[in-house]
Amino acid sequence: MINWSTLSDAEKTEALSRPAMADSESLRNTVAGILADVTARGDDAVLEYTRKFDCPSLEALQLSTAARDTLAEQVTAEVQDAIKTAFNNVKQFHEAQYPEDIRLTTTPGVVCEQRFTGLEAVGLYIPGGSAPLPSTVMMLGVPSLVAGCKRRVLCTPPNAEQQIAPEIAFAAKLCGIEEIYLCGGAQAIAAMAFGTNTITKVDKIFGPGNSFVTEAKQQVSQRADGAAIDMPAGPSEVLVLADANASAEFVASDLLSQAEHGPDSQAILVSESQALIEATKTEVTAQLARLSRESIASKAMQNARYILADSVEQAIEVSNAYAPEHLIVQIDNARDYLPAIKHAGSIFLGPWSPESAGDYASGTNHVLPTYGYARNYSSLGLLDFMRRYTIQELSEDGMRNLGPAIMQLADAEGLDAHRDAVRYRLEALQRNDSK
Repeated sequence: MINWSTLSDAEKTEALSRPAMADSESLRNTVAGILADVTARGDDAVLEYTRKFDCPSLEALQLSTAARDTLAEQVTAEVQDAIKTAFNNVKQFHEAQYPEDIRLTTTPGVVCEQRFTGLEAVGLYIPGGSAPLPSTVMMLGVPSLVAGCKRRVLCTPPNAEQQIAPEIAFAAKLCGIEEIYLCGGAQAIAAMAFGTNTITKVDKIFGPGNSFVTEAKQQVSQRADGAAIDMPAGPSEVLVLADANASAEFVASDLLSQAEHGPDSQAILVSESQALIEATKTEVTAQLARLSRESIASKAMQNARYILADSVEQAIEVSNAYAPEHLIVQIDNARDYLPAIKHAGSIFLGPWSPESAGDYASGTNHVLPTYGYARNYSSLGLLDFMRRYTIQELSEDGMRNLGPAIMQLADAEGLDAHRDAVRYRLEALQRNDSK
């Protein structure tokens, strides 16, 4: 247990440090090599890496629509219903985010507009690994559907049988995604960003992934021939704020639900109650032993922090300093404390709001900023799949009314051609007026 009030500033920084990322220089160089290889050799490179890391017998990158549908049919009726429930909730929440266009007369004769349109082509990355993630398919597939993105490309690593999880196939079908490719890792990011003979280049790439995927997304976003990305991201994390009246059983389950994501995940409890912290630690030990992913969660819990604060207010200060991806608030009258919470990717209020709700089916998006980026990045939403653009139209009167101000500003900046573009028009209007 860490007593926050006794720490120096340096010790506080250390207490809130994230698990160390992989050797950054080595990671950067490895990923840069993969990107260069895919750029040079296209499909051959992507296939070679996929055979090496995922499926030695892979023959083709694309999963046909027929194969997708055959896989989708293997999903049990109960799981299909659960996925449909989540799909409907996520779709409702993102449809409610659809922006309204703006049309405004700023000066008589001067009309300015702002309009929104879906991105033309988006890449949706769905991690592979030990657990299929149909929920991530929905978190990316639904907003891209609602936004009206014309082309949606899904990349996910295949298993040894050249297939993907039936649940992923079903979710993709539900979202209307037909362009699916069997590849993962940095090579999949490279293929989507730069294009190959099989995978046509996209404009923006979305989705979580391991350190190689994250580094690849960062690198392609910095290249003129690459693609934009949704956000920088690192390992998943949760911070739980809990007071003396919180349920230790609930708190422990919330910490562990994050820890089972991966060994580099982080779970933090901050409470003003020493008794609650001790009870939670006991409960974590008991629940951990019953998990099917106990070995993964145990490694992650080595990065856990149990922090004792003087008050709920100080506990919130700790949370704001950490800026967690997921923030669970299990304190009395939790909603009353919302104004004090400044930095969090997604907030779960009260004892009946586990992180699992947002991960799967409440309707909010589970693609969130991690590693402290919640200070300046937002949770994924509909507008991330859209772009806005502006229109301006000046009538003759608009030019007469606004032209002199434009010329004055152009003169002030010493830009003669800017001034003349207005001057010629005003002179033309004067000639017309004199006729």
